[in-house]
Parts: sequence; structure tokens; C-alpha cells
Amino acid sequence: QVHVVESGGGLVQAGGSLRLSCAASGSISSINAMGWYRQAPGKQRELVATITSGDKTNYADSLKGRYTVSRDNAKNTGYLQMNSLKPEDTAVYYCNALVSDPFGRGYSYWGQGTQVTVSS
Repeated sequence: QVHVVESGGGLVQAGGSLRLSCAASGSISSINAMGWYRQAPGKQRELVATITSGDKTNYADSLKGRYTVSRDNAKNTGYLQMNSLKPEDTAVYYCNALVSDPFGRGYSYWGQGTQVTVSS
């Protein structure tokens, strides 16, 4: 069993910054990729950023330059640094981990989400 837990969300004023963390624990041999997604009220969940085990990153075009994704493989933890936040960034942010277990089987795990609210 693998658990994925996000943290670091909260209320911030427009122009401010937040750093989200995503910690994976359990029966993990390797985390092949970690992804951040967000879902605003009344909208579909959308991709924010992804990072592979080789630190290759991918961002939603609209977020390039403001968001930075990173990871610490030794800690099985990913991070999302969000700068120059805007009210439209308000959403629940979810972490997804693509994990290989000790038997080489691959699984996708989601965290419970962390709320980010940006006030104007």
C-alpha cells in the first residue's frame, strides 16, 4: 500500500507565494513520475506540472514562469513552488505519483488534495 499526502496549501494574497509538498510512503521501489493537478470549483481537473525520475519537467503553458516543480528522490517527496499567485489559481491541488513496487509493478496513486486560496 502506498500513501500520498499533500501539504502546504492555505490562504495567500495575490502576488504571494506558496510551496506545496507531496510525500509518498509505503511499498515503493521507485517513483517514476510525480504530477501536480488542480481543480477549481465547477471546473475539470487540469494538469499543472509533472516531473520524472530523471528530473524532466513539463508545465501547463499558462503557468510557465510562475510555478516550479521539483523532487527529492531520497525522501520520495515532490514540491510545487508557486509564485506571483493570482485569484484564478484558487483550487484544490492534487498530487499524483506513478510508483513501481518491489516486484516491478506500476501503480498510480493520488493524494487527498490541498486547498489553495488566493485573495484579491
